[in-house]
Amino acid sequence: MEAIPLNDMLIRVGLSLVLGGIIGFERERDSQPAGLRTHMILVIGACLAMMLSINIADSAGTDPTRLAAQVVSGIGFLGAGAILRSGFTVKGLTTATTLWTMAIVGLAVGSGYYVVSIVTTVVLMIVLSVLDVYEKRFVRINVIRNVVIEVHDTKGIIRAVRKTMARIADQVITFSVQKSVKGKTLRLEIVARFNRSEKLENMVEQISEIEGVKSFKIE
Repeated sequence: MEAIPLNDMLIRVGLSLVLGGIIGFERERDSQPAGLRTHMILVIGACLAMMLSINIADSAGTDPTRLAAQVVSGIGFLGAGAILRSGFTVKGLTTATTLWTMAIVGLAVGSGYYVVSIVTTVVLMIVLSVLDVYEKRFVRINVIRNVVIEVHDTKGIIRAVRKTMARIADQVITFSVQKSVKGKTLRLEIVARFNRSEKLENMVEQISEIEGVKSFKIE
């Protein structure tokens, strides 16, 4: 494989900047931890790594894929940093996969596969934007929420909370109780599956109507 001239290297870096910016903008707009700058820097770095692999291999007679292979394996650390877990909810998996895919796009640009890189970026943009709307409307109709309620320890309070949660939730997954003997209070932790159309305001109103509720939190 012949060495890449300086002019071509600059063109490839510029294209990497644009492609990374397209996906990064979509992730930034969705308030993800890895956004515009992260994706742009990632794709440029992967592109540069690929170009250096090719040029070093041309001058030293080594395997041009060795440095690129390290990029693919090393990107896993960035992806892991983008994944966040809150209770039963895991966020950032899509961003982690876009980081990995865009690293491959950067390697492809560095290798001179312009058309494939552009088409891949366009397809990825369609998946992130168009299919996200479809999923929210037709696929992801339920959402899991963690509800923590503090109540006075009075007769029938647990039954009242159970009835309310059964009424507003599609399914109660877990229901745990912690009792404070001195303070005469109960801490109820409920993990339940709710219909996405169920408004948070309606949930707040119905829980507030339970007699004996001191405070509550919905996540």
